[in-house]
Amino acid sequence: MEDTIPLFLTCFITLLLTTFPTHTRATLPGTWELLIPNAGIASMHTAVTRFNNVILLDRTNIGPSRKLLPKNHCRFDQNDAVLKKDCYAHSILFDPKKNQLRPLKILTDTWCSSGSFLPNGTLLQTGGDLDGFKKIRKFNPCDSNGSCDWEELNDVELSEGRWYGTNQILPDGSVIIVGGRGSNSVEFYPKRESGAVSFPFLSETEDTQMDNLYPYVHLLPNGKLFVFANTKSVMYDFDKNIVVKVYPELIGGPRNYPSAGSSVMLALEGEFSEAVVVVCGGAQYGAFLERNVDTPAHGSCGRIMATGSDPVWEMEDMPFQRIMGDMVILPNGEVLIINGAMKGTQGFELGSDPCLNPVLYRPDEPAGLRFMVLNPGTIPRLYHSTANLLPDGRVLLAGSNPHVFYRFDVEFPTELRIEAFSPEYLDPDKMNIRPEILEVPETVSYGVGFDVVVSVELPVVGIIEVNLGSAPFATHSFSQGQRLVKLGVGSAVPEDGGRWRIRCTAPPSGMVAPPGYYMVFAVNQAVPSVARWIHVS
Repeated sequence: MEDTIPLFLTCFITLLLTTFPTHTRATLPGTWELLIPNAGIASMHTAVTRFNNVILLDRTNIGPSRKLLPKNHCRFDQNDAVLKKDCYAHSILFDPKKNQLRPLKILTDTWCSSGSFLPNGTLLQTGGDLDGFKKIRKFNPCDSNGSCDWEELNDVELSEGRWYGTNQILPDGSVIIVGGRGSNSVEFYPKRESGAVSFPFLSETEDTQMDNLYPYVHLLPNGKLFVFANTKSVMYDFDKNIVVKVYPELIGGPRNYPSAGSSVMLALEGEFSEAVVVVCGGAQYGAFLERNVDTPAHGSCGRIMATGSDPVWEMEDMPFQRIMGDMVILPNGEVLIINGAMKGTQGFELGSDPCLNPVLYRPDEPAGLRFMVLNPGTIPRLYHSTANLLPDGRVLLAGSNPHVFYRFDVEFPTELRIEAFSPEYLDPDKMNIRPEILEVPETVSYGVGFDVVVSVELPVVGIIEVNLGSAPFATHSFSQGQRLVKLGVGSAVPEDGGRWRIRCTAPPSGMVAPPGYYMVFAVNQAVPSVARWIHVS
């Protein structure tokens, strides 16, 4: 008898393979690259600057890191329980183009703090634990040849201590700082006369696990804030200190720290009158209290038209259950969901079963077809890991330290490696449609028209988008201040030398794009250029 498979069995196997893909590494989109085998620190907080380098920041009371400060730059802190004289770096400046590291010196404790960029490109960093509880810090970035470093403000401090708070830049360029452990209030930088203002919504969403920490805060294009904590959300008028809309409760259990899911506001476009918010993943209630490492995480996502007249949550299921995942808005408006675990909760030693497969969320597809499973990585990124979009379109991955101190002798060691994930749009077979920005103004004013000139190897068919991406402060599964704005554009007009000129209109106001520096991407058939930085004011 011939060694063959009957026809009916062949058809059945084919059906199984097409219905339930095997998700082998060789067939899934996306590629991975190890950039730095030992960065010296595990980044708890990460932000990309307008000089195309990256600030990585851990807490200061972590004990010895694996990166020394320069000679004669030790930190002296009699209140540090581990090192009174600390000659180790807890922050570094990383140049992804040169793969170079420079240690930075920070004095006060930044454990579970918050941050956002100011209109002038300076990183504002607020709160933390112990001597950092009410501290305000700044980092005025420079290029990789400079000597910029952390500045601790001594003439001003937070009105209330902020530990696990969230920052959001506002239309006027000021920053609101929302919540924190034991701080059910908001305050502003620069400081307002009112100081801290009570925000009862935060106390209403507090439970025995404190699942209202690191609230998800998005600036809506109507100038109000969408604030999500635990399972509830409101539209908040921060100037009048009133809740103007209460949204339906999101089913499926708590979504914020310590039951950490993640959240994004999808790209703003068109007339900029609509904003859609997505919240994905989270831990089962009680996993944190019971220190249960094996409790399955949530696999559901809720999606809501936050600016709608009668908004409701549309529910979807991700391909994987996930806690501690990061949601990164890509230049074309799709969302990368990466990092995290499938069991447990946030906290030291409390996550297991790493979720190594990134997932692409495609907002414009119909429900049921929005998720695409991507090529898995090999490095678990659990508690205290980050993901940030780089100007070249890659996503930078750093951190993961599920331990009180640095440990390397356990199943999930402190992670000092830095990686980059390249979405499918960076595949070599797409390089002939990848645009290159040749000309773009350094600054634009609200509502003003301007030109972007690009080159593309193949002739342009369709519209080339020009999209502005903010540089958020990524920490604890939420990127504070993340947004993407798709500008109004005309058709690309051909010029000599393979150049194409695109007429654009700047965002209409700070409600759509708060003042500051943005990465401007030209996007051709969903493939983005390398970004140039532009100042919107």
